Amino acid sequence: MPEMDPAPSPALSRELGLRDVTLFAIACIVGTRWIPAAAHAGPGSLTLWVLAALFLVVPLARAVAVLTVKYPGTGGLYLWTRNDFGPWHGFLAFWVYWVGIAFWFPSAAMFYMSVGLDALSPAGAHWSESRVALVLVSLVAIWIALGTNLVGMRVGKWTENFGAAASWILAAFLVSVAALAWSRHGSATPLQLAPHWNWGTVNFWSTIAYAMSGLELAGMVSGEIHDPQRTLPRAGWIASGFVTLFYVAATASLLVLMQPGQISEMTGLAQAGSAAVAITGLAWLAPVVALLVMASAVGQFGGLGTGVSRLPFAAGVDRLLPAALARVHDRWQTPHIAILIFGGLASVLLVVIQLGDTVRAAYQELVSLTVIGGLLPFLYIFASLWKAGCRWSAASGGAVTLIALICAVVPTDQISDVWLFEAKLWGGTFAIVLAGWLLYRRGGAAGR
Repeated sequence: MPEMDPAPSPALSRELGLRDVTLFAIACIVGTRWIPAAAHAGPGSLTLWVLAALFLVVPLARAVAVLTVKYPGTGGLYLWTRNDFGPWHGFLAFWVYWVGIAFWFPSAAMFYMSVGLDALSPAGAHWSESRVALVLVSLVAIWIALGTNLVGMRVGKWTENFGAAASWILAAFLVSVAALAWSRHGSATPLQLAPHWNWGTVNFWSTIAYAMSGLELAGMVSGEIHDPQRTLPRAGWIASGFVTLFYVAATASLLVLMQPGQISEMTGLAQAGSAAVAITGLAWLAPVVALLVMASAVGQFGGLGTGVSRLPFAAGVDRLLPAALARVHDRWQTPHIAILIFGGLASVLLVVIQLGDTVRAAYQELVSLTVIGGLLPFLYIFASLWKAGCRWSAASGGAVTLIALICAVVPTDQISDVWLFEAKLWGGTFAIVLAGWLLYRRGGAAGR
């Protein structure tokens, strides 16, 4: 297909300052679901968090800062890849990332709402065992997050701000409880920081890298940031520092409270709430943990949903997708069609994965597909950073991305049928790329 001249992008309202962008980035990156998983893997996770910060997050922050200046506008990685490698590569990067986030939403929503309800109260624990109730609560959380951003960033930014603040408070809470426990009887886990290598757990290493991603989403909304060339680099460094501190401190706190084998990857934060009650005698602490987890989740839903909606918006501007996706609401100044379509897809996937009785068996495949979809476009980001002249950062970020992608296709020790696991991952990845190619060809033909 011949090269195209990008159309001018419809103007979006600039509502985000330094504080808003910093909290937006924190809300997008921090996922409290990864804390119990990291603690369950043992104290070596603390070292992995630091390594991921140094060799992935720092280069990513550099990439967002440099590429936003080089290619200003709404669309982030789509614009960067399109301008450096051509329309098809830009579309592929957008499509794979967008689908990866769509896969992320159902598992994340069910996880967060299940943990929150389980820790909230005995009645909430009862509702967390009901699939219907859990789906309904998850849908409400998703649409509160997307709905507030649908009516404008002036309103929606407070969803992300509140979610980021909730993660700060949760980390401070966990550290305080762990410090109290340490002062009374020491650490439940010897903090030996060397990661343990074995084929059964290497898949988790990719999860560490994926958990530290998200800063690229701030670049996708650069068209809505006041002075993005100055604001984004500052926000990126502040958010990166906080996120690293958050993951290390929260994981270490769980390890102080419990031994790795006792920490459930699903309900570890609820266990932390129960431990806090046992240590302090304050029964209201467990519901506080539940509310903080759920609030941070809503903030993350808003950040990720808002960020990825700018990708089809930018592709619509280039006439690679229907023109309706490039429409900006007259009153709200948001790409409302793109947001509604993404929310609709996430809602449908949320319902579909609950059908039948094989949801738990498919969980690892869903997580791995999410990681693959979320990290593959990073190869384009760091290739663009290389072309911009930042060779060391590009090499570091690209190498970690490749290692994480390799780890993502290694089955965990919970997978009984390795060949079926690999077939689903490779087949699913191929299907995503093929669907993107067909859409691109159809959009290109319609735009000529």
